[in-house]
Amino acid sequence: MNHDDYLRRALQLAAEGMRRGEGGPFGALIVRDGEIIGEAWNQVVANNDPSAHAEVMAIRRAAAHIEHFHLHGARLYTSCEPCPMCLGAAYWAHIDRIYYAANGEDAAAVGFSDDFILQQLRLPAGERAIPAENRLRDEGRKVFERYAELSAKTDY
Repeated sequence: MNHDDYLRRALQLAAEGMRRGEGGPFGALIVRDGEIIGEAWNQVVANNDPSAHAEVMAIRRAAAHIEHFHLHGARLYTSCEPCPMCLGAAYWAHIDRIYYAANGEDAAAVGFSDDFILQQLRLPAGERAIPAENRLRDEGRKVFERYAELSAKTDY
């Protein structure tokens, strides 16, 4: 299979999820060494889970399949350009490359706009629509210092 074949599979997954009424028009798959190691469609509605985007679900399945949280050598194929959350998940998973069909403008045209989130990310934490307040920093840092001292810690 080539890149377009994998993207067409992502689009099929999006259509299947829509047909089932489980979420928005999004499908994704993870491919490594020519093997699909995880695939999913948007399941936000079905799971009552705002994080159940197709890309996140595919990453979860791929990581479970290979029994590791790093997906080095893997490529993400998705029906639409990833939102900020999904893009962040791809970076945390160490995905090598992303291919997508529709872009953010296409998604926004039918009500899936990331603009508000992207604007919020540019603001200082205390000025966002969901304000964040940094408290007990010294106590919080101590937990991280203890983690840094662990001899058997896992590097992310």
